[in-house]
Amino acid sequence: MVIGPQEHGINPQLLSPNAVRVTQTLQENGFKAFVVGGAVRDLLLGVKPKDFDVATNATPEQVKRLFRRAFIIGKRFQIVHVMFGQEIIEVTTFRGASAEAAPKDEHGRVLRDNTFGEQHEDAVRRDFTINAMYYDPSSQAVLDYHNGVADIRKKTLRIIGVPEARYREDPVRLLRVVRFAAKLGFSIDQATREPIQIMAPLINNVPAARVFDEMLKLLMSGHALACLQQLRKEGLHHGLLPLLDVVLEQPLGEKFVTLALAGTDERVQQGKGVSPGFLFAALLWHQVLEKWNAYQAAGEYPIPALHLAADDVLDTQTEKLALQRRIATDMRDIWAMQPRFERRTGKTPYKLLEHPRMRAGYDFLLLRCASGEINTDIGDWWTDFIAADGAGREELLARKPKSDSENAGPKKRRRRNGRNKQKGTPAEGSST
Repeated sequence: MVIGPQEHGINPQLLSPNAVRVTQTLQENGFKAFVVGGAVRDLLLGVKPKDFDVATNATPEQVKRLFRRAFIIGKRFQIVHVMFGQEIIEVTTFRGASAEAAPKDEHGRVLRDNTFGEQHEDAVRRDFTINAMYYDPSSQAVLDYHNGVADIRKKTLRIIGVPEARYREDPVRLLRVVRFAAKLGFSIDQATREPIQIMAPLINNVPAARVFDEMLKLLMSGHALACLQQLRKEGLHHGLLPLLDVVLEQPLGEKFVTLALAGTDERVQQGKGVSPGFLFAALLWHQVLEKWNAYQAAGEYPIPALHLAADDVLDTQTEKLALQRRIATDMRDIWAMQPRFERRTGKTPYKLLEHPRMRAGYDFLLLRCASGEINTDIGDWWTDFIAADGAGREELLARKPKSDSENAGPKKRRRRNGRNKQKGTPAEGSST
């Protein structure tokens, strides 16, 4: 179905000039070329797309020859990244009908498939109807092979083909269903939804790095809270963030996670940057807190107990989510700073101000205060200390703060043993 500009109503000004340049260059050299996928979906919704993909009948090698800065990437299916400064236009060759001989694992997941084909075959290979439309900037026409425009108008998410087979080919589609439904506020078509919970274990068969990439897209979509709620609703969260149910069923844990995700969504929607390390540190904090309490109850000193708790949680999550070392390091830093915020005497506050993750650690502290985990007095003190000049800081240091036991919520119970409280100080000092 070909839909003209008066019917689809796409505003050409929302297009990336570089995406137009890529389609134009390919067309001038005798190839077909269209803006495709999520960008067309967003354009139809009146939203300026963040990324632009182009589909063409040119092979990756032919595309690469037409652009000065173009790189072929990918193993499962080769694509070309065409670079324009900071912007990357992703160019894919039309995919053909999935060859039976394509290498698959024992669960049916396609491992490698560089079969090229015609445009109508490419449309069949795409996951959802709303992502299987092609826009030609030169004619301003939309090619819609699977009634995607109608589904957008009905706000329905529908997979192309037999859902079970499509999920088996690529189990990451199970997560994409959730992300798109939550992000767009669409309902999931009944046939598309039915197999999700039954087929959820297939995600364990996907390389951890791919799962992590999809989780990051989900959490940084600007609709993270809605996405996690949808994950739980569809029964997909168990292998991704173990114990998430437990966290969200505890009043403090639920409030903390909700505040963290709401803050992240707000930053994304305002076009501000978001730190994956901060986000995962917040999501997993109450698992760390639970283990931290347990180690201290077993007689471990506070700071070593915190490091042991962080090790336990990160070991579990790294195996599941392939957390990059840089992100895991950021998470450790944020967690390790929390006890140091309670020491508001001497040189410790000044040393903390010099910490490279100070801002993230402070924001994390404010989340703990806002959720009711610790007394707001400690957050207020640090807010004043950061804003004050030299004399103001000295005055704050001279003011006797409330005792740690008044500020530290769970720590009040941990520190009733006088022996631990006395020996905790040198342990904390050794971490600074």
